[in-house]
Amino acid sequence: MRHFGHISPTVRKDLFHQEPAEFTGASPARTLAAALGATLYSPATRPQLARDIRKQAGRGVVSMVLCLEDSISDADVAGAEENLVRQFAELDADDTELPLLFIRVRTPEQIPDLVRRLGASAHRLSGFVLPKFDESSGSAFLDAVARAEAAGGHPRLYAMPVLETAGLLHLETRAETLAGISRTVNSHRERVLALRLGVTDFCSAYGLRRTPDMTAYDVQIVAGVIADVVNVLSRADGTGFTVTGPVWEYFRSQQRLFKPQLRRSPFLAEGVEELRTALIEHDLDGLLREIELDRANGLLGKTCIHPAHVTPVHALSVVSHEEFCDAEDILRPERGGGGVMRSAYTNKMNEVKPHRAWAERTMQRAEVFGVAKEEVGFVDLLTAGLQV
Repeated sequence: MRHFGHISPTVRKDLFHQEPAEFTGASPARTLAAALGATLYSPATRPQLARDIRKQAGRGVVSMVLCLEDSISDADVAGAEENLVRQFAELDADDTELPLLFIRVRTPEQIPDLVRRLGASAHRLSGFVLPKFDESSGSAFLDAVARAEAAGGHPRLYAMPVLETAGLLHLETRAETLAGISRTVNSHRERVLALRLGVTDFCSAYGLRRTPDMTAYDVQIVAGVIADVVNVLSRADGTGFTVTGPVWEYFRSQQRLFKPQLRRSPFLAEGVEELRTALIEHDLDGLLREIELDRANGLLGKTCIHPAHVTPVHALSVVSHEEFCDAEDILRPERGGGGVMRSAYTNKMNEVKPHRAWAERTMQRAEVFGVAKEEVGFVDLLTAGLQV
């Protein structure tokens, strides 16, 4: 699979200076973590789940979570598990290329039981999403993933812990909770693909809910947790993990208090102002701003609950030609001793040693999402993705 693989090779050639690379579920964990992109959640109760998965793959989705936890009622869990077994068997009936598929469970015991029940179709599974993850619950979850992999003869089952507990949110317990999470995920480093943020649960603890006019970073109590998670668990010194962006809850027009956050000029230049209007009408201008803030705050990828959110996430994940030139200059072998230089676009300073970690992360993103041509912007990428 590859990002933007659902658009024609001719269109990709016109858009990309460096096209997104192909990857598979067997690619290195570092590649897969960067490539998750917009991870689309779906309740495991959906009766046509296999059909839905194939449909979303055709629209550019490369990672999905099939949820047995908060998205379904307690009474529906047993039926949802049976549905997963049926739907995976249907998915395994042909060689269709599928997204990376993860199951979000409720308890550690579900993990080996589900892998056993999936049988031969378990090879279509990439791993599990582990809810309400902290030190006290985390080891049991991660050990269960390891047991399921060993029992099923699966080449690799990854785990994506969700950080969403009150202990992480509350100031008096946050430092120790983070330290415990760090100990737990580091003891299973080869298995932990990425860490996900449960911002809805954070808000719930205080009876809060952000409006479509606001991002997660406007809710200060949430922004503080995100900053501390990145501080402890996503350092660029080789010890960090990929941390993904929080869910955007809105996909229909709401009454607005503030002006739209999407500038008109980029859409006018491309002659697609009606696209801007559609994005605003579906409250996606707030999503676009939050995606940009995610990356500025060290997050990569995003939890999504609606297919309309996928293409904007991927379009904003493509590395611009300017970013690529800066990163390439910084990482040149002859620059190993450091120094400072004017950027290729002559609009900023590139300082080799302080900007090296940024450049390395940018090149990693460039590998999986590609590099846009010099004249290609976000609007072009978004338009191409939406036209399929």
